[in-house]
Amino acid sequence: MNLYSFRRMVSLSSSRSHNRYHVRSISFPGRSHPSTIKIEQVLNKIKTWEASSSCSKAEKVYKVLPGLVELYECIEELLALPITQRDLLQHHQHENLVNGLLERSVRFIDICSNARETVMMSKEAIRELQSALRRSKAGDHLNIESGLAAYACSRRKIQKEIEKSLAMLKQIETCRMASNSDSVIVGVLTEASLVSISTFQSLLLFLSVPILKPKPSRWSLVSKLVQKGAFANDPAKRDNLSDLEKVDIALNDLLLNSHGKQEAEKLELAQSRLETLDTSNEILENGLEHLFKHLIRTRVSLLNNLSE
Repeated sequence: MNLYSFRRMVSLSSSRSHNRYHVRSISFPGRSHPSTIKIEQVLNKIKTWEASSSCSKAEKVYKVLPGLVELYECIEELLALPITQRDLLQHHQHENLVNGLLERSVRFIDICSNARETVMMSKEAIRELQSALRRSKAGDHLNIESGLAAYACSRRKIQKEIEKSLAMLKQIETCRMASNSDSVIVGVLTEASLVSISTFQSLLLFLSVPILKPKPSRWSLVSKLVQKGAFANDPAKRDNLSDLEKVDIALNDLLLNSHGKQEAEKLELAQSRLETLDTSNEILENGLEHLFKHLIRTRVSLLNNLSE
C-alpha cells in the first residue's frame, strides 16, 4: 500500500469515527453522579471543536489536545471516588468490556509516547537545518542543498514512525467494543476512548506531510497537494496550511532560481518559518507530555479500582 492510500484509509476511518459521535452531544443517564457532568461538558467541547468547519487544521489540533488533557484530568478525579470502585465491581458481567478498556489504555500510552518522540525528532531536524542555513551564504546552493538533504532524510524517518502509530490506532478502532453496559463509569471511559482515537488520528495526520524524492532540477520538499498548485490561488486554502507545509513551501522556494537580495529574503523567510514550526512543536511536545502523565495515572487508578 502506498503512502497516499494509507493516509486516505486512515482519514476515511477517522471520518467514520467522527460521524459516530458528532451526530449528537453526549448525555449520560440521569442517575449519573455529579462528577460526570464536567466530563460530559469536556467531551462535548472536544467534539464541537473537531466538527467545526471554521477552524483550520492547526486550530483544531491546538484546541483538542489540551481538551484531551482536561478530559483525563476529570477522569482521574472520577476514578478517585469511592463510588467509582463500587460501580466497577458491581459490573462483573461486563468484564470483557473493562478488559478492553484496560488494553486500550496501554495502547494510548504507547501512541502518546510515540507521538511525543516524533515531535522531538522533528524539533531536532528543524534545529539542525536552522544551523545549516545560518552557516550558508547567499548563492551557497551546495551547502543549502546538503542541509535540506539531511532534513529530508529525517522527515522520512519521522513519516515512518507516524505510519506505525496510525496503524496501531487502526487496530484499536477495528477491535470494536460492545457498549451495552449500564455502568456510567464504563460509559464515560468508552466515550473517552473513542475521543482519544479520533484526537490521536487528527494529530498524527496533522504531523504527516510526506516528503517527495529529490528531482534532478531542484530539491522538492513540497507535498503532492501543494506541488500541484492546489493552494496557489486560493487564500482560504493557503491559510489552512500547517506550519510544516508552510516550511516546505518556503524551502522549495529557496532553491528556485534567484539571486542577491531576492535570495537573501527567501533565506530569511525559510528561517522564520522554521522558527515558527519549532515553537509549534514545543507546544505540542508539552501537551503530549502532560497527556502521557495523565494516561498513566488513569490506567493505574483503573487497575487499583479493579484489584481492591
